[in-house]
Amino acid sequence: MKARFAVFIVLVQSILLGAHWFIYKTWIDFRQVPDPPGITPLQILAGILSFSFVAASLLAFRFRNQPVKLFYRLAAVWLGAANFFFLAACACWALGTFAHVAGLRVASDRLATVCYGTAIVASLYGLVNARWLRVRRIQVKLPNLPESWSGRVAALASDLHLGHINGIRFLQHIVARLARIAPDIVFLTGDLYDGTLVDPAEMAAPLRNLAAPLGAFFVTGNHEEFRDPSAYLQAVGGSGVRVLNGEKVTVDGLQIVGVPYHETVNVQRFQAVLERAEIDPERASILLSHSPHALPAAEQAGISMQLSGHTHGGQIFPFTWLTHRIFRAYTYGLQRFREMLVYTTTGAGTWGPPMRVGTSPEIVLIEFV
Repeated sequence: MKARFAVFIVLVQSILLGAHWFIYKTWIDFRQVPDPPGITPLQILAGILSFSFVAASLLAFRFRNQPVKLFYRLAAVWLGAANFFFLAACACWALGTFAHVAGLRVASDRLATVCYGTAIVASLYGLVNARWLRVRRIQVKLPNLPESWSGRVAALASDLHLGHINGIRFLQHIVARLARIAPDIVFLTGDLYDGTLVDPAEMAAPLRNLAAPLGAFFVTGNHEEFRDPSAYLQAVGGSGVRVLNGEKVTVDGLQIVGVPYHETVNVQRFQAVLERAEIDPERASILLSHSPHALPAAEQAGISMQLSGHTHGGQIFPFTWLTHRIFRAYTYGLQRFREMLVYTTTGAGTWGPPMRVGTSPEIVLIEFV
């Protein structure tokens, strides 16, 4: 396990180092800046920045003091900006080549300034957009839904990623927003925590102010399972939120099933958990499952609707495209899989770069009709 982790770190760091070299080299070439022999301050800066996020992440999983938090936040912001600077560098070469082939005269220094300037604007927009929480409202009609649920509203909040970037104030903001909305029931579909070192009980304290009359329910995501999730589960349960660990509860006639992330990764194990839950296919049911995968298993078990997060919708371009290639139609929004409805939310928080470009953070209100 340690060997695989080390290989993963080396691979990620190699990619980041290569990307930073490409960003630096493109700027030098297009701006026609003299590149003197030896190591320059700009090269040293590019090298340091390339190592910043990996180093900050390793520290953030072991320490939670203010210097580490600050370092992690700065490194995460730079990681997002580096993504757009890399795209800007690609755009320089693509547009420069096109202009050359087309016989157009384009000043390379101006081209670099425009492309890199656009990367800065995109980064700033991403930072602002990630903090602009939307409330999305949808209506669903579930077969065999108890009449008492008609007109009731469920709130879905996922992927808050509480840690060194989204802290206790972020959760307080989410809870206060939910208090104003006043849903009948709240669903939290995993990655409440980011996985960085925090005090789980202190971080979960604002959840005590959730006042949904029919309760609040939580299942773990992959980030809670980066380490032993027991401390997270104890903190969430201690805040008054019901943790569903591969079990079914019935709330006023509606079956609510929650399966932790690790139980959904293996399809056979997922099927076994759903079978043990004894879901009645003749009655309406909702499955809380962090990731929108293994949908055939849930549909075959008789689930009426699955609620998920995990994808973030890709969070920032171009990962929006990559995520859609993996999860297809179930990357985001309300979809149907055979006889089962599926809603995948982009989530309220962020992972890595605290940016969103091409997606929006959201809380989802589901009205049963």
